[in-house]
Amino acid sequence: MREKFLRYLEYEKRYSKHTIASYSKDLEQLELFMQANYDFSDLAQATHSILRSWIIQLIDDKLDPRTVNRKIACLRSFYKFLLRNEVITKDPTQKLRVLKTSKKLPQFVQENEIMRLLDNFEFDGNSFTSKRDQLILELLYGTGIRLAELISLQTQDVNLHSHTIKVLGKRNKERVIPFSSSLKRNIETYLSLKNKHENLKDSKTLVVTDTGEDCYPMMIYRTVKKYLNLFTTVEKRSPHVLRHTFATHLLNKGAELNAVKDLLGHSSLAATQVYTHNSLDKLKAVFEQAHPKA
Repeated sequence: MREKFLRYLEYEKRYSKHTIASYSKDLEQLELFMQANYDFSDLAQATHSILRSWIIQLIDDKLDPRTVNRKIACLRSFYKFLLRNEVITKDPTQKLRVLKTSKKLPQFVQENEIMRLLDNFEFDGNSFTSKRDQLILELLYGTGIRLAELISLQTQDVNLHSHTIKVLGKRNKERVIPFSSSLKRNIETYLSLKNKHENLKDSKTLVVTDTGEDCYPMMIYRTVKKYLNLFTTVEKRSPHVLRHTFATHLLNKGAELNAVKDLLGHSSLAATQVYTHNSLDKLKAVFEQAHPKA
């Protein structure tokens, strides 16, 4: 039933490959726990007390509460699936409670730092590799797309005439994002270099490796970290930080929250509102500097 559940997530719920891989690993870990402690590994036979004891072990192993909560979400989804398919008659996750987590504000790169990188930094000449690295940074910051969305972006998804890209987001939700004239120039330069290479020009994927293969997560991580290390002191230096930076800078410049929500591809305002805290910090600083009674 585990494989059937994962296929259900992929084809019916349209979960991302990353989420499906995480859920698969979670269920595999539960099976190993049950085998080691209860001498059976049939997930359909798990009781509330068994699941609770696994959660307690995860907490004792000092797992991050967010990771534990993700595993609880996996369990809830899996056992609801079994219940709907009449494999079980009672949901063992019904009384499981998520852990309390501290709210962390999204980290972002300061505006002057990202401008120094994108506008003033001299990338290593006009090589394909250099222009591709520059494009990766520009796309992540200039459009706020997710890592998975960047990797799956096709050349045909870029409309240079209308200055837009078409992105397939979570659960196959499509959205169109505008981009700047400077990003258009970077895309044109990159595509020109790409089309000059016999092993690159036939690839339908926009961002590719030096050998023409599709780009992959670790490659993007390495590229982003390499350049952010030169210009920022922000603790976390990942592709998602550039997405946070995109959202924060838009709100700091007065963008409407609903518009930012649509650009990010969030399903609700709650996910977008976390960025308003960073904007409030800036407003407080302005108030303290300018108001006579501050």
